[in-house]
Amino acid sequence: MPSAKIARLTDRGVVSVEGADSEKLLQGLVTNDLEGLKRGEARHAGLLSPQGKILFEFFAVRVGNGYLLDVAATKAADLAKRLTMYKLRADVTIKDRSADFAAYAIWGEGAAALTATRTCLHFNDPRHQAMGVRWLTEAPPPPDRQVVELAHIDYDALRVRVGMPEGGKDYDFGDAYPHEADFDLFNGVSFTKGCFVGQEVVARMQNKTVIRKRVVKITGTGPLTSGSDVNLGDVSIGRVGTVDGTQGLAMVRLDRVLEAQQKNQHLVSAGAKIDVDAGAIARYRASLAARPSATLPS
Repeated sequence: MPSAKIARLTDRGVVSVEGADSEKLLQGLVTNDLEGLKRGEARHAGLLSPQGKILFEFFAVRVGNGYLLDVAATKAADLAKRLTMYKLRADVTIKDRSADFAAYAIWGEGAAALTATRTCLHFNDPRHQAMGVRWLTEAPPPPDRQVVELAHIDYDALRVRVGMPEGGKDYDFGDAYPHEADFDLFNGVSFTKGCFVGQEVVARMQNKTVIRKRVVKITGTGPLTSGSDVNLGDVSIGRVGTVDGTQGLAMVRLDRVLEAQQKNQHLVSAGAKIDVDAGAIARYRASLAARPSATLPS
């Protein structure tokens, strides 16, 4: 069996939402459709502010009497508190169970076969096939010669290669819309499920708005620095998030990137010249063309 790669995700926590009304409660709150999930199936989703900004992002995985939410560890207690605020009289028990679980990411050609030999709770990462499988275990997995154990930074490098943003690293919670965080590109939002918190804003952005700011892949002429500005001349048009050497993710203004390309100007971050993923620019151009009232930057 081909080797698999595994990384302990020490910055992840777990919130349990269990009880007869767990599906009904979450279905009316989160960005993705949870109806009909089978045990061990998961959806990537967010809980938004009424203004449509991402407050929390997580995986919701079905368990016997409800769901476990795989969420950033620093946000787990706040998520449990927020859900409790919405609970009212629903038959639901909500707990921060971060101390009870360890989260792992497993990827590579042998990920599925290795997972089949384990009894822990696991699910395919629903955002992108290349992201592999997640394990939620109540004890560290035993050593295995077929597994290449890696550090968290190796998982972050995988995210960079795929172009996968993560909240708190590539965008700020409470400051980004789902489209800006690429939820629409990586299966994080349903546009057909009906109402959820912030749904009207998200629907309007999907149907009527050109998304001018997104997290995109970038490449530098030298090593990139997380947290540094992406500049066009003296003006900041974005910020670098997760980096892997000269590759990285950045939240940038795509209209200003296109303007720079049209004027043959360079983007710069921490002394390195920056190129933005061509696919992101192509999608932005297509969105402009699809809306007659929108025009290309001059």
